[in-house]
Amino acid sequence: MRFTRITIRKLALTLLIAVASGTSFAADNVGFVYVSPIGDAGWTYQHDLGRLQLEKETGVTTSYVENVAEGADAERVIREMAKRGDKVVFATSFGYMNYALKVSKSFRDTAFVHVTGYKLGKNMGLVNARFYEGRYLTGVIAGEMSKSNVLGYVAAFPIPEVLQGINAFIKGARRVNPEAELRVIWVNSWYDPGKERQAAMTLMSQGADIITHHTDSTAVVQAAEEEGKYAFGYHSDMSKYGHRSEICDDRAVLSMQQMWGEVEVESNSLVYVGG
Repeated sequence: MRFTRITIRKLALTLLIAVASGTSFAADNVGFVYVSPIGDAGWTYQHDLGRLQLEKETGVTTSYVENVAEGADAERVIREMAKRGDKVVFATSFGYMNYALKVSKSFRDTAFVHVTGYKLGKNMGLVNARFYEGRYLTGVIAGEMSKSNVLGYVAAFPIPEVLQGINAFIKGARRVNPEAELRVIWVNSWYDPGKERQAAMTLMSQGADIITHHTDSTAVVQAAEEEGKYAFGYHSDMSKYGHRSEICDDRAVLSMQQMWGEVEVESNSLVYVGG
């Protein structure tokens, strides 16, 4: 059996937008804060596709700042967007949560939408997805296909979303292969292609014949391609980075793809009508 990719388009998106009751926001200017470069694949790339869809479908004006670290820079950028008059600000990384909440208290006429967090405010809501569902399915495939019974996982930070994915992946694998084991390397960065590649290489040297990642670049898929191993891409369709694998009859690259456009359009619409 040959797989080319798995596309999870909605990921059972859960939308939880909290805005002040009875308050109307004229969402004509919308800002996006990105944790990594946009590039041509990955977490930020998918959110930028959502931003472009938002422009196309609603006619609003959007802007973005990419490669914003989770720290004082995030607070500064979020505050600048609100100060210049953006009526909706999408903070698209887990580590932006506290900074977005802090800024939201100073700009009650701006709606803030945080991605993947868990804190809400009077004018700050959140969006999230059941990422673990797709992870479980890829785990089932990995458990069935692995010859060494060793799977590898390159992870960024031990936040709830990442831990859920790791647990779901190995649960899926052990559903069909009780002997499967999962080795995880933490790179402590959302986007660091060098570290991601090194981690992938280490996992494969330890016997992993199928690897995946929860990081933003395509480095893990590219490393697997070089070593002739299987890889599951994440966030975007990364099959072009494993093109040699796709051509072979007995090898494939699979990706769990996230489509944020619909949820970002809906979020903006809910803000516009006041919740």
